[in-house]
Amino acid sequence: MRIKLKQIAGARSGDKGKHSNVGIYFFDEPVYQWAKKTISTKFIKNHFSEIVKGDIIRYELDNILSLNFILKDSLGGGGSETLINDAQGKTHAQAALLLDLDIPKELESYVKS
Repeated sequence: MRIKLKQIAGARSGDKGKHSNVGIYFFDEPVYQWAKKTISTKFIKNHFSEIVKGDIIRYELDNILSLNFILKDSLGGGGSETLINDAQGKTHAQAALLLDLDIPKELESYVKS
């Protein structure tokens, strides 16, 4: 089944200097366990390929069913670097929630409309 990430998770994001982070929290434990195997740094890098110029680091937060991604060099110098460059990471969560995923049949009952 093809879904959007927002059907199984929520997200928050922010920025610091020229980097941003995207935290993805999953609504259900089985979906989180699947996501840990599926949503890799390579997968996120591909989704954000036009803005992320550096590496991506992933942290697993098992106690809160979350993955946190640090998107290095994703703000073109930083949110407050210049008046011309007003990039901010707070919109990156919304962009992440639009990710297309193929969820396995055994997890379809966890998908929200």
